[in-house]
Amino acid sequence: MSGFRHGVDLGGTKTEIVTLDDGGREVFRRRVPTARGDYRALVHAIAGLVAAADEAVGAAGHVGVGIPGAISPATGLVKNANTTELIGEDLRGDLATVLGRPVRLANDADCFTLSEATDGAGAGFRTVFGVILGTGVGGGIAVDGRLLSGPNAIAGEWGHNPLPWPADDERPGPACYCGKHGCIETFLSGPGFRLDHRGRTGADMTTREIVTAAEGGEPAARESLSRYAARLARSLATVVNVLDPDVIVLGGGMSNIDAIHDAVPARIGRHVFSDRCDTPIRRARFGDSSGVRGAAWLWPST
Repeated sequence: MSGFRHGVDLGGTKTEIVTLDDGGREVFRRRVPTARGDYRALVHAIAGLVAAADEAVGAAGHVGVGIPGAISPATGLVKNANTTELIGEDLRGDLATVLGRPVRLANDADCFTLSEATDGAGAGFRTVFGVILGTGVGGGIAVDGRLLSGPNAIAGEWGHNPLPWPADDERPGPACYCGKHGCIETFLSGPGFRLDHRGRTGADMTTREIVTAAEGGEPAARESLSRYAARLARSLATVVNVLDPDVIVLGGGMSNIDAIHDAVPARIGRHVFSDRCDTPIRRARFGDSSGVRGAAWLWPST
């Protein structure tokens, strides 16, 4: 096998591949629409991207894949995937058969965390907590540049804990696809942010529209953004209380809101069980590319 590493990010709307050389330099990138509703089509789409990457670099590269779910340690099959056609499938085995080489799989938030811990905003820190604030809310933990998984393969899944220190009007909270109410994801995801604003104002606005209105001084939009920042600070405080990471790295579409990077560090200390909170909260260095780069980094440098 060559020193090239192919990382594949299997997303809800697009599937992307990036190839890194042994020094971590990007040498190939391509994306295609995700073939939803057809598991076999997903497998062959990934195989097609890998074949194109192999051809581009003139060698068979190592393959890592980030998925919106996890691999069950008990069965080896996909579980907890919001791309539901993956659930119960032997994606790792099927890809290995089609590609004729071993394949490594990890949760997409874990891939994001690994990327940022390797050569991103978390590089040089021992314990990194990576956060995805997007269509869903995910997280991952890397220690000394290596992912933690745990016996249930759910390390870092903070989004499916209940919102901490809830106010009366936050209970029981919105229904979550996991079957419970009031999960952090239902408040801090992009759809959760929009739902909260609509519930308070009756206005059905996009995330960008709400943020733009808040930046323009519109009171209701500013209140929605303030509630979001307060909930994010409370939720991250519980992570600090349990894990006490050396750095928290924020990624996903909601992390692009400038205001939260000022508001959250100022608020998080109120809920951390310490006299002060010195945990740095950083933006992802590689932005939307962190997940696909992290999938490539599932194969360490040789």
